[in-house]
Amino acid sequence: MTDSETKALQARDKQEASTPAEHTKPGPMFTPEVDIFETDQEITILADMPGVKAKDLNIDLRDNVITLNGEVEPPEGPNEVDLIREYQSGKYFRQFSLSQVIDQSKINAELKDGVLRLRLPKIEAAMPRKIAVKPA
Repeated sequence: MTDSETKALQARDKQEASTPAEHTKPGPMFTPEVDIFETDQEITILADMPGVKAKDLNIDLRDNVITLNGEVEPPEGPNEVDLIREYQSGKYFRQFSLSQVIDQSKINAELKDGVLRLRLPKIEAAMPRKIAVKPA
């Protein structure tokens, strides 16, 4: 493996989101890293949201835009004081515009081990298919 290939495989640090909107809550806002896969039947989005619990994750679908909002609460208790803090808590935010090939009524989501899996099924008309030719 070449040095440039090794660099391409290295993990990226969590980065704070740079959005034009103003935040109404103090604290950092992160853009979750995603992987997007496509098959003939669906598009799958994997979003890395470590520390987010299902109860603290909101997924909103409006005007062909799907919005991910998640929040990670600080791990310390009410009577604890930080000595060292390397883990950043805050909010996650990301939006995706959906094309007309997505069947919005069948979108589903599951969160496991800090990874959100969104399945975006395609509408039947958008799926590739074979056309049978009948003899005349």
